[in-house]
Amino acid sequence: MTDHREVRAGDRDRERVAEMLRVAVAEGRITLEELHERVDRAYTARTLGDLDEVVADLPVPGVPSPPVPVPVFADAAGALELHTVSGRVEQAGRWRVPAHISAKAGRWGKARIDFTRAECPHREVVLDVEITSWFGDIVVVVPRGWRVRDEDVVRRWMGAVHNHPPVPLAADGVTVRLTGYVQTGDVWVRYRRPPT
Repeated sequence: MTDHREVRAGDRDRERVAEMLRVAVAEGRITLEELHERVDRAYTARTLGDLDEVVADLPVPGVPSPPVPVPVFADAAGALELHTVSGRVEQAGRWRVPAHISAKAGRWGKARIDFTRAECPHREVVLDVEITSWFGDIVVVVPRGWRVRDEDVVRRWMGAVHNHPPVPLAADGVTVRLTGYVQTGDVWVRYRRPPT
């Protein structure tokens, strides 16, 4: 049986690899210079093995990349900072919520803060958001019964905050007060039932 790497590549194979490269440059994994060089190699590839070499250092499509470890800064106020330019940062699972959190996302950046399993000793938490470019997202996941207030967020140009609380604040609920600004990206607030 012939090794697949020795099988001749077809136009569809080359197009599939070129699309993977376009996605990689959009995600900030390769530069535009690398894109041009690799696309040239893809379109001149003779075998599937040649194509494999062009994308060998890129993640497999459909398999999510592991989240970048969350940078935690213990400043005097004990604030948590989740900042990314073009990658992904996440705070989830069991964690202790500080009174102040800062989340920033640049082009293609995504910051996700999940409070559903967190221990929160505060009645109010300030979450300062900053999105400075298209395709930046901040996702805030809170348990039902919490309230997220977004009236202090400045929306510039096409920046938006999507927040539709399903129920009023519970007696033991926490208020997350959003501050900061969204230039062209989106803040998404999700209300979930806490895991049992």
